[in-house]
Amino acid sequence: MGPILAMVLNHKLKNDENSYGWGPVIMHWLIAFAIIGLYPLGLYIETLDYYDPAYRTVPIWHKSIGIMVAFTLAIRLILRAFNKPPKALPQPAVMQAMAKVAHLLLYLLLLITLVSGYLISTADGRAIELFNTLISIPAPPVAFQNKEDLAGTVHFIVATVLITLAAVHAIAALKHHFIDKDTTLKRMLALREEA
Repeated sequence: MGPILAMVLNHKLKNDENSYGWGPVIMHWLIAFAIIGLYPLGLYIETLDYYDPAYRTVPIWHKSIGIMVAFTLAIRLILRAFNKPPKALPQPAVMQAMAKVAHLLLYLLLLITLVSGYLISTADGRAIELFNTLISIPAPPVAFQNKEDLAGTVHFIVATVLITLAAVHAIAALKHHFIDKDTTLKRMLALREEA
């Protein structure tokens, strides 16, 4: 067994003072990969017409994965209240402030993207069925005029800003790893520096 695999297997489930635990790390990467996949999938949906065979399946996948992201995000935010993140790594105060703002924006943009997607999907009053199963998310009881168009515009704009900020976030993590040579990226891979 290689040293990296040993570092991964020996890590704790919860955060400690110096590193993230497996729980937060898994949820972080599940949400990250879902966002990376959902954005081009949403753009592809816009190219489909009613008679396209993919029109019957691709939107269901997009909606269902979105529901799973919302569920994962809710769990992550609840657990974060009881499982504080590790202490911040030393860096200039301006950079720490920028990092905090970026993280808050990522959460806010993701939340707005999820809510607007939900409003688009339920604009006709029908529930969202998770992967065409018996599990369904009901439509909101209140409707308003042009809900689908308004929510669609918000969804596209906010999702575009979200994917852009997520790319900047990823570039910043790589900068920390390769230029600053600190443990930022290792922490989000649930690797301990001393392992």
